[in-house]
Amino acid sequence: MERAFAALVVMVITATVPAKASAQDYEAIVAAPDRSDTDHNTDKRRDPLKLLNFIGVKKGMKVLDMEANAGYTTELLARAVGANGVVYAQDSADVIERQVKGKFDLRAQKPAMKGVIHIIRNYDDPLPAEVHNLDLITFFFAYHDITYMQVDRVEMNRKLFAALKPGGYLLVADHSANAGDGISVGKTLHRIEESVLRKEVEAAGFKLVAEADFLRHPEDKRDVIVFRAPTPVDEFVLKFQRPQ
Repeated sequence: MERAFAALVVMVITATVPAKASAQDYEAIVAAPDRSDTDHNTDKRRDPLKLLNFIGVKKGMKVLDMEANAGYTTELLARAVGANGVVYAQDSADVIERQVKGKFDLRAQKPAMKGVIHIIRNYDDPLPAEVHNLDLITFFFAYHDITYMQVDRVEMNRKLFAALKPGGYLLVADHSANAGDGISVGKTLHRIEESVLRKEVEAAGFKLVAEADFLRHPEDKRDVIVFRAPTPVDEFVLKFQRPQ
């Protein structure tokens, strides 16, 4: 009887405590030897280890990376979701022509990008109808850009909400503007007021569930263009959820 009880206890403990090997190894992803020197240099200001932990991306997930641009975040996500996951990398035709100019295509040749599908579509219609039930959407350091483009942000956020499965997450990070600036400095300073962005996203039905401070820099006066800021740029990272 005692042996049977002991065996039952072992079985319960085994079932409720996940094996350490199943945990996502974000350190190995960031330290991967085949990541480029350019990406490792970008790591210094993006802090990808903390970012990946905050995102919580896991193997097998289905993810959308909005405005993938040169694909820095896309590649990190692709490494995290693994062979059984998929990452849709969205870019608009206009941004591809003006900014990316083949950088993403060059990155796409890497083995780590095998599970990535590059989608060239407008921001307010970012996915084909057959792509839905996503686990995760990332929108990093680009929401401010669409404030001065011909983009219907209400429609965009509505479609992002619809593309996520119930309980799925939207992660948004951007460069902070001063209170009262709203979207007025999106083109000039490449910044956006955090409260304004949050209000727009929440209007689509999303709920803010977490905030991160690892990219916060209170010494940034938020009054100069981010590319020429004399101090590290103050940036916010927000996690929204589509309610269950």
